[in-house]
Amino acid sequence: MKALLRSKRTILFVSLLSILLVSCQQQKPWIKNTNTGDALGTSYSIIYLANDSLDLKHGIDSVFQVVNASMSTYIPSSDISRINKGDSSVVVDAMFREVMAISREVYIETNGYFDPTVGILVNAWGFGPGVQTSMDSATVETLRSFVGLDKIKVTEDFRIEKESPEIQIDFNAIAKGYAIDRLAAFLDNKELQNYLVEVGGEIVAKGENKIKSQEWVVGIDDPQVTLGRQLKITLNLKDEALASSGNYRKFRIDSLTGQKYVHTIDPKTGFTKNSNVLAASVIAPSCAVADAYATAFMAMDLEASIALLNSNEILEGYLIYLDTEGKVTEFMTPGFNEKVRR
Repeated sequence: MKALLRSKRTILFVSLLSILLVSCQQQKPWIKNTNTGDALGTSYSIIYLANDSLDLKHGIDSVFQVVNASMSTYIPSSDISRINKGDSSVVVDAMFREVMAISREVYIETNGYFDPTVGILVNAWGFGPGVQTSMDSATVETLRSFVGLDKIKVTEDFRIEKESPEIQIDFNAIAKGYAIDRLAAFLDNKELQNYLVEVGGEIVAKGENKIKSQEWVVGIDDPQVTLGRQLKITLNLKDEALASSGNYRKFRIDSLTGQKYVHTIDPKTGFTKNSNVLAASVIAPSCAVADAYATAFMAMDLEASIALLNSNEILEGYLIYLDTEGKVTEFMTPGFNEKVRR
């Protein structure tokens, strides 16, 4: 009996000691680790909280490198560049295939307004790495015949098969969001539970800002402020992604005619789209999905964008547009509105 009591006391002591050790570990202060730099033609800022000082820059840079090697149209040796040049021997990786699959889903959902095969038009209008062309209606119509995601497919041996060699794939409207998702996966693999990944204004937020005991706070630029930056609204984000698109910064002015051309290409017409939508922001489970839809909403008619946002259960959206009288007006889904800080 005495031996049994001593055994129970020992077990109780060990249990209490274990609880004490766990409690001490939980009380360790949170440390804010940050990596910043340039990638994908823009800047990035990554914050990850841990109980120790960490520096994951090498791994972060590696993620950007593998995404670029697969999908950057600005790197001649990348898989996508080789495919666009007609190299049919390229075996695309899992990332390329995943982006293609997401693109196809959004292509169908937006009735073709999100279309990565718009690349030939992006180059011709002067917004890509290819040669800019003098554009008229006949040229646009010819080039538009090479646009359509239904004109390419991934074969069983993971090669890209195109109906015409002129078809150009351009993932720039989704690759940045996808790269952010891969960075999030990298941090997940490091067993980090609280982080904020931002690349060129697009974001994945996981967990909370434990240092401030609140959800992550992010901002959306005011599209009417063209010099410098000013926030239109701020949001609370947790375990979700945010992407925005707009024509207020990305455009070019023809040096001869003075005409303004925005970077959004309407795949239905082949022309640049000067719509009444100034900016579109989308919250979604992944940044690739948010990125693709935000791009599509800049090409779609406003009414169609609102209808899609109201019917799609995984998206929350915020559109800033000009009404028929030229007044700046906003549309916000209820779920998006709940996240706005007031």
